[in-house]
Amino acid sequence: MKNLRKKFDLFCFKNRDKGIPNLMLYISLGTALVYLFSSMSGSTYLYGLLYFDRGLILQGQIWRLITYPLTYNAGNLLLTAIALLCYYSLGRAMENMWGTLRFNLYYLTGVVLMDIYCMIFGGYASVSYLNMSLFLAYATMYPDATFLLFFIIPIKAWIFALVDLVMVLVGLFTYPFPSNLFSVISLANYFLFFGKDALNVIPMSWRTNASRLFRRKSKGSGPNVIHFNAGSYQASTASPKAPYTHRCTVCGRTDVSNPELEFRYCSRCKGYYCYCEDHINNHSHIQ
Repeated sequence: MKNLRKKFDLFCFKNRDKGIPNLMLYISLGTALVYLFSSMSGSTYLYGLLYFDRGLILQGQIWRLITYPLTYNAGNLLLTAIALLCYYSLGRAMENMWGTLRFNLYYLTGVVLMDIYCMIFGGYASVSYLNMSLFLAYATMYPDATFLLFFIIPIKAWIFALVDLVMVLVGLFTYPFPSNLFSVISLANYFLFFGKDALNVIPMSWRTNASRLFRRKSKGSGPNVIHFNAGSYQASTASPKAPYTHRCTVCGRTDVSNPELEFRYCSRCKGYYCYCEDHINNHSHIQ
């Protein structure tokens, strides 16, 4: 699995400019046009033509498999405009970081997985959960980014991400089947693309404290005994050598645990701090 992920990352890197550039721009503009047309005409005909419906898809209206992301509606014009602008900005930032191909695959994978689930179990594909996967991906790559709640209260991106994940977990036990799994399926692309890197959304200090809390000594281990014999004194008194050469200050990954990564040292941080390729341009500078 590790080699497969490495090959996939390399493939996306070599073909980063392939695909549909500015995908979120087209989706945001299309959603805005659908909303404005429906508002001015006072009819939901266009929404009815684009939303996901398994029965109509089985009758031949297969375009609904890919057009339902255009049916997003936040409730009124102002909220819809703000949400679309936000999702466009998140998608643009992710595309700049990942490249066009990887971002296209990320978003379209979420669409396809939701299509498959809804075609098997029925129900209506949720655009809100699909857009949530964008935010979670952004918060994982930029956990210290700040958003203004009600345009006043500054809150870190990782806080919003944890709240979203808690809501998904609550919905998993609250809503009846199969609706309770919609959020999990729509976020499957997030877990599929990030894997264990999804833990990066949790602050490094929390992960460090948790690892210390749950670290236990192996059962039956007695006190450490140092055996002195010929030629071993110098080795036993020498300071232990770290099992790695480079370690990311943000995520904790090393050149041993992730040999496919490149590591760099930040010249703007006060001190000698190392960062992996995912965080060298995405971290708070230490002063």
